[in-house]
Amino acid sequence: MSLPSVYQHKFAEKLTILNERGKGVLVRMYNIKKTCSDPRVKPAFFTEKAMESSIKYINKKFPNLDIRSSTQHLGPVQKEKADIFRALGSFYHSFVDVMEFRDHVYELLNTIDASQCYFDIHVNYDLTKNYLDLIVTYASLILLLSRIDDRKAVIGLYHCAHEMIHGTSDSSFPRLGQMILEYENPLRKLMEEFGPHTKVVSSALLSIHFLFARRNHSADQWRSDQLFSLISNPAGMLSPVNSDTMACEYLSLEVLERWILIGFMLCHSCLGSTQSCLDLWRAALRGSLYITLVREEVLCIHKVTEEAFSGLKGYGKRIADIKECKEHAVAHSGQLHRGRRNFLRNAVREMESVLANEPGLLGPKASIRGRRDGEQENRTE
Repeated sequence: MSLPSVYQHKFAEKLTILNERGKGVLVRMYNIKKTCSDPRVKPAFFTEKAMESSIKYINKKFPNLDIRSSTQHLGPVQKEKADIFRALGSFYHSFVDVMEFRDHVYELLNTIDASQCYFDIHVNYDLTKNYLDLIVTYASLILLLSRIDDRKAVIGLYHCAHEMIHGTSDSSFPRLGQMILEYENPLRKLMEEFGPHTKVVSSALLSIHFLFARRNHSADQWRSDQLFSLISNPAGMLSPVNSDTMACEYLSLEVLERWILIGFMLCHSCLGSTQSCLDLWRAALRGSLYITLVREEVLCIHKVTEEAFSGLKGYGKRIADIKECKEHAVAHSGQLHRGRRNFLRNAVREMESVLANEPGLLGPKASIRGRRDGEQENRTE
């Protein structure tokens, strides 16, 4: 892809903006889920006896809600329309933001494919990182959206109240209602969406293969390699640490795992055609039982991936791979992560003691500290 084309489409700027936007919308979906699942802070009309029949009707008919011919079912909504409109407005518009975010992600991913953009973490670090981050953020957002049990009731109640007050429905409601229906089975829909992007996504993921293999070791291996140690080589203590992939040193192993596992789950066709993709995916599956979507919301990656692949023809070998990797993770991941956490705690204490006495070492050894911080942030409790 030519540089003028990159500049013309402003991929770097769009990826940065969409990632920040996606993180904000993801947090709002998380807050809506927490609010709707907690009876203490849930809007009162969700728990009122008189509103039960209206909510059941909305959930059953969503999104085909005819206000004029359903007065019998929506009488309680008519009485509390002002309170409903006020209480659910921010929730509804957050769902609209999800829809608009999805539209922008669609457009950008399609433009990137059409422009044959090249992604390699060692060549264009920021562009590749932001591209993979956007895929994970988008998938996390859609998966979290499907976990909000009251999403149809929230959107449907607001729609009814809006039409009762203004005489017409909100302009975003038809598309929003259709989107909610499309993601009843979120993984199936996501896999359909990302099928055309498999070539670009798999190429970006393969660029982190060496990086992931070098970092994905046990604490014993880290210890034997004298990783994160300032005093392992006294003669070279004042020599600056150099790396051909300096920016990559600040990526945590957890971030790499999330990219690989979500990326190959959505773009799964390459697992059967490219051995290096299969090897990278299997290595990541062996490391952890769960990956984080946002805060304490997690994805049971083996269970979810197996369920997603079970509906696909010819994926018996991949399902067998998942089961084998799950057995390995169940048997070894607890000990693996515990060992890493203990190692990192001790490395932090050692580094703190050395730098307290010799702060001048912070300059030449800054990359070691940065890489250690990246791992420490995600691995220590």
